[in-house]
Amino acid sequence: RLTGHQQEISNLIQRKNAVDEENTRLKNEFSSLNQKFKDKRQELKDTEECAQKREEQNRLVIKSLEEENKRLNTCCADLLNDLEKLRKQEAQWKIEKSGNDAQIKLLEVGLAEAREQMEKLRSICSDLSSEVAVKQKELSIRDCDVIRTKKELQELQNLYRQNIEHTAQQDELIKQLQALNTD
Repeated sequence: RLTGHQQEISNLIQRKNAVDEENTRLKNEFSSLNQKFKDKRQELKDTEECAQKREEQNRLVIKSLEEENKRLNTCCADLLNDLEKLRKQEAQWKIEKSGNDAQIKLLEVGLAEAREQMEKLRSICSDLSSEVAVKQKELSIRDCDVIRTKKELQELQNLYRQNIEHTAQQDELIKQLQALNTD
């Protein structure tokens, strides 16, 4: 019986040792797992903090982008308004340009007509200048004729005066001769 007990004790000791070894192994495994758990929990905490920081950064970025988007939308609206004004102004300018072009065409036609008329007037003026030159020559010739005629008239007047004087002298002589004859 003693041997049976010893055998049983020996078995129990072996089992206890095996259980102790298993316990030690499990403790070590538990300790290792616990450390891994702590590491993972720390990693999770770090990851959560990092995620929170990223989320906060993302919120700030989103807020900044939303503000930028509002600013850009306002800017876009202003630019669209400006574009609309410029389009209206362009349409107005096109209308004005069309009117100006028509007016320019009319002025060009008027200018062409005026040039034609000016050419006609130049031709007429040239003809009149030629005619005036001819008339001036004629006038010059007539002036010479008038001067010559005045000289001739002067000479004739002188002769007439002399003739009157002679006639008066002859009358005087005739009277004297008549008186003498009567005597």
